Amino acid sequence: MTQQNALDILKTGANVFLTGEPGSGKTHTVNLFVAWLREHGVEPAITASTGIAATHIHGLTVHSWSGIGVQRDLSAEDLDRIAQKEHVVRRVRKTHVLIIDEISMLSADTLAMVDAVCREVRRDSRSFGGMQVVLVGDFFQLPPITRSASSNTRVQGDLLMRGDPESVFAFSGEVWHRLNPLVCYLTEQYRQEDAAFLDVLSAIRSGTVTAEHEALLTDRRVEPADEVPALFPHNANVDRVNDAALAKLPGTARHFAMERSGPDVLTDALVRGCLSPETLALKERARVMFTKNNPAEGFANGTLGMVVGFDHGQPAVEMRNGRTITVAPMEWVVEEGGKIRAKITQVPLRLAWAITVHKSQGMSLDAAHVDLAHAFEYGQGYVALSRVRSLAGLTLAGLNRRALEVHPGILEKDSVFREQSAAAQATFIDLSEKELATMHARFLKAMGGSIEVLSKEEQHAATGPREDPIQATLALLRTGHSIEEIAALRARKQSTIITHIEHLHDAGALSYADVAHLLRGREEDIETAHTAFTLLGTERLAPVFSKLHKSISYDTLHLARVLFLLKDKP
Repeated sequence: MTQQNALDILKTGANVFLTGEPGSGKTHTVNLFVAWLREHGVEPAITASTGIAATHIHGLTVHSWSGIGVQRDLSAEDLDRIAQKEHVVRRVRKTHVLIIDEISMLSADTLAMVDAVCREVRRDSRSFGGMQVVLVGDFFQLPPITRSASSNTRVQGDLLMRGDPESVFAFSGEVWHRLNPLVCYLTEQYRQEDAAFLDVLSAIRSGTVTAEHEALLTDRRVEPADEVPALFPHNANVDRVNDAALAKLPGTARHFAMERSGPDVLTDALVRGCLSPETLALKERARVMFTKNNPAEGFANGTLGMVVGFDHGQPAVEMRNGRTITVAPMEWVVEEGGKIRAKITQVPLRLAWAITVHKSQGMSLDAAHVDLAHAFEYGQGYVALSRVRSLAGLTLAGLNRRALEVHPGILEKDSVFREQSAAAQATFIDLSEKELATMHARFLKAMGGSIEVLSKEEQHAATGPREDPIQATLALLRTGHSIEEIAALRARKQSTIITHIEHLHDAGALSYADVAHLLRGREEDIETAHTAFTLLGTERLAPVFSKLHKSISYDTLHLARVLFLLKDKP
């Protein structure tokens, strides 16, 4: 199926599974669909199964979007709690089109939880509460992963897989069957640049690898050029390469220690699930990867950058878009009953000269050095090799037979998907342009959109501004505006702007330099408040407000607390 065929089907409002080989244009087709929706005043929810995948599509993880977080199951109490969250309710109810990227890494159980939240919040028993759902991905790539063992879990390398990999794929669950998506299997190829390499990848995908194919790969067992990122199946190899690269940089490393709070059993679980190490060592020019989402600062789990200095003791990181930010510590927490039971705090970075194959999924690389000597999981070799555009850009440190295998159950299911795609194409290919246009217009009308293409201003009015109000406050702070000026420019109360500042601090998005200018005109009150915080040994506002005999407003105390907490950071 061509991209245009798939796009015509998407525009009808049908539920769709958009699939195809790496480089077939899945993301491009989704982007065309999103642009079309926005041109007609419909704003889709763009999500992905992993944080890294979410960075590629400028969206959220579906776990965050739906409010399920890291939960592995959903009780009636859990569902009721999520349905009481105002931001989740607002987000889900206004969504007409839900896009979930990298569906291969989303388990059937997780997809069922997202479906349950949508139906509960929208008070609609249809699949996902009646919204159009677009599932995007390729099941030949990496399967869902769980890091907690159960009675039927087996160990595979550094990861734990639950039961038979085929049984946890999203398509194996009841939710997929009720959704009954039309399959759009893209067959064009845009990533790989040479026919021989494409033939190797196609052979791996179809389970027909020959001695000739293996010989082509064996010839690539040569030393890589400098600055080529390395891909490994295991975290241990990644750590070894990163540590050695850091040691070669001049200067003394700065170390950032993780802080813990709460019962050991809970904090230990948080540490295991955190991509940042317990002790993070950094130098200038170190290659790094962000390990946590922070939309206010413009980074997410998987964003790459380079340390270019240290600001008030915190690493300053230049991202690939050229923007440099100072990275403050952030928190990972465990909540229970609406309260935080445990948390860890660390700078959300890790070294990135080398990454695991799992974290490379979704990338398109000009060159990569790949070690598949110890590949242990179906699809792992295929994902790593298909990241690279040509054989000339590929070098191998090692290769084993498992690296050239894909799951036999997926081979069988792929044939079904291809047949379903052919049937969908046959249904739509005979429709005239007029008939398609009528179906597209009917869908737009049902979604509350405009049949006519809107101007940029009309799109903005129809879909609402996509700018995060807290991020807008941050941008104005960094240009030296006062609270009074920001409130006037954004038509907000000053107390609202101060609340934004607190949210930014809690998210680790502020440095003292961002807010130091707010002292002007408040020096005496801020100093008085700081003295009270120190004498009382507390960060709570009520005791300070009482000690100062209510002489300083709560708004000023809120601001003073942020400045107090930032002032003495190293």
